[in-house]
Amino acid sequence: MVLGDIFVLAFVPAACVVGILFALTQWYIVSRVSVGGHVSNNGYMHVDEDGVDDSSVVAKCAEIQAAISEGSESFLYTEYQYLSVFMGIFSVIIFVFLASVGGFSFDRQPCDYDPAQSCPSSIANAFFSTVAFILGAVTSTLSGYLGMKIATYANARTTLEARRGVGKAFIVAFRSGSVMGFLLAANGLLVLFLTILAFKLYFGDDWVGLYEAITGYGLGGSAVALFGRVGGGIYTKAADVGADLVGKIEQNIPEDDPRNPAVIADNVGDNVGDIAGMGADLFGSFAESTCAALVVSSISSFGTDRNFVAMCFPLIISAAGIFVCLLTTLFATDLFTIKGVKEIEPTLKRQLVISTVLMTGAIFLVSWYALPETFTINVVGHEPKVVKNWHIFFCVGSGLWAGLIIGFVTEYFTSNAYQPVQDVADSCRTGAATNIIFGLALGYKSVIIPVFAIAAAIYLSYSLAAMYGIAVAALGMLSTLATGLAIDAYGPISDNAGGIAEMAGMSHEVRERTDALDAAGNTTAAIGKGFAIGSAALVSLALFGAYVSRAGIASVDVIQPKEFVGLIVGAMLPYWFSAMTMKSVGKAALAMVEEVRRQFRTIPGLMEGTTKPDYKRCVQISTDASIREMIPPGALVMLTPLIVGTLFGVETLAGLLAGALVSGVQIAISASNTGGAWDNAKKYIEAGNSEHAKSLGPKGSDAHKAAVIGDTVGDPLKDTSGPSLNILIKLMAVESLVFAPFFAANGGWLFRIWT
Repeated sequence: MVLGDIFVLAFVPAACVVGILFALTQWYIVSRVSVGGHVSNNGYMHVDEDGVDDSSVVAKCAEIQAAISEGSESFLYTEYQYLSVFMGIFSVIIFVFLASVGGFSFDRQPCDYDPAQSCPSSIANAFFSTVAFILGAVTSTLSGYLGMKIATYANARTTLEARRGVGKAFIVAFRSGSVMGFLLAANGLLVLFLTILAFKLYFGDDWVGLYEAITGYGLGGSAVALFGRVGGGIYTKAADVGADLVGKIEQNIPEDDPRNPAVIADNVGDNVGDIAGMGADLFGSFAESTCAALVVSSISSFGTDRNFVAMCFPLIISAAGIFVCLLTTLFATDLFTIKGVKEIEPTLKRQLVISTVLMTGAIFLVSWYALPETFTINVVGHEPKVVKNWHIFFCVGSGLWAGLIIGFVTEYFTSNAYQPVQDVADSCRTGAATNIIFGLALGYKSVIIPVFAIAAAIYLSYSLAAMYGIAVAALGMLSTLATGLAIDAYGPISDNAGGIAEMAGMSHEVRERTDALDAAGNTTAAIGKGFAIGSAALVSLALFGAYVSRAGIASVDVIQPKEFVGLIVGAMLPYWFSAMTMKSVGKAALAMVEEVRRQFRTIPGLMEGTTKPDYKRCVQISTDASIREMIPPGALVMLTPLIVGTLFGVETLAGLLAGALVSGVQIAISASNTGGAWDNAKKYIEAGNSEHAKSLGPKGSDAHKAAVIGDTVGDPLKDTSGPSLNILIKLMAVESLVFAPFFAANGGWLFRIWT
């Protein structure tokens, strides 16, 4: 190890500042595409490629963009009002539960790592954990909100650039996604690093206490992410299902037709669900993976030796990732130019490969220079494990490359360029039933390779560095977070761009370009969800190990009744949670369908296009339904660890976490890929880019209607239940870790009464 404390204190903030400045630069470039006026950034009026003056089209794009932005703002404002109340209540719960462990004492107590030393009181630990929770929640909220603002700013600009060519539109959408990616990655890391430095002023050399308090940061981030994913997912899918079922199937009008009353709500949903919810979700993954690595490292020789640089290894990895992602982004925006539709998806895939290769080199350098040549990791119930710095390189690298494998497998099963999705599309010849059967089979099959990849990363990492290896493997999978977010955010921005093109009455060529961008975006969104689910599995396992250590559990024996009861109940929880979220989407969609039907039935001239529909009524229905329906699933996840830990004890809770992890990962992968495959099967038929696709179309054919039904069934799977499940397994694990001192001291009273 050759790096000093000064390097860490300079390098991590510098990386964050560079990331923020790069994001602002990308935003400035995007802002040069004019929406409010008639003159473009090049000083000439926007003209369609067929030479038609489009000043009225620009004005209409601006009007639609304003409506989408207003709806998104309104929903998030309402959601955050409810979340602020919840966060206030849960902050009190954290403080009271943790302070009660020491009898609400202000007296300093003997340190766990050295009883001869005195460490902060239980009141102080409770206070700092609560502060970290609030900071995590606020940062997660800000991440989601900024993502929404960026997306609603970029959607119409992408549409306008699509008239000048698919390459121009791609650059705007991808630059906009990069703004979100770099802002979120840099802000999340900067807030966490500054929080650690601020807490250290009080905790001093008590790294164990400091990092246990810091876990509240991950809990706050994931708590907001859960409600953001569930609430946003219900919103977007209620609108999407209502728009598709009535518009496409009953009225036989195109997707995003301005006559459809639910079309604005549908586009708003892309921003509050796929952007704001996804941003908060991946921020939560980053915060939890970092916190897990920090907690495990605090009980290693890093902590006892007071080795600041080695303790900050997870933060240095994330900082290096910002520089790697910056270089990777330049390949898509500056070094290569997209000239045709077929180049879109390979360009996005190339981002994954380039970032992975570059990050591998960065991991090697950081592992070699930031870690001691040899150190020890404490293992619960076993002798401390001796680890070398090159072991950690393989641990982080295994997570990084496992993520790439998951990404490519996800792409294979969800892109309409490959056989699996084409088979699903072909099954639509015989109706919706066979489409559903083929789609479900595809989803189940798509679980196999990702699970093997995760299992291989877990085995290798644990063999080399115990739970610390698994924690940094999760960090490796998320080390290219900025690039992953850019690719992920690109999809909903392109989707919105296509909707605006249709509503503004642009030419068929423009809509074809935005459809091509959107189809690639669907695949990249599925890849992003695969990364999130894979990292959630590793993060949850690392948090599980930290929880077992903190709760003082020597071993988790599933043969014992307490653990087995928790295991089987935990395996059931993802099904219960999925049932609640799926039904919530169904109830909200039912209200939306009835409203859209009512407007088509009662508003004269709506189908003829001479009268505008009541868009705001549909926006309000989605808002009310999502806010109302997000509370029960959120309460299930947040209350389950508290109830189980308090009533049944730490052993049963350990079994519960293991069961939820094993079950939740597989359901999440299957649900996300099934929904993504159905969506792209529909787009495959609509595009008609091959003889096979043309034989299934055109739009409005029986096969196309069957594909629309499959897409509608898959909507809540891929955008509500599936993505939310990875938050469920992470959130329960980090919540259990935060409350572990309380459960260890006071939990299991029901079993004590029984025996």
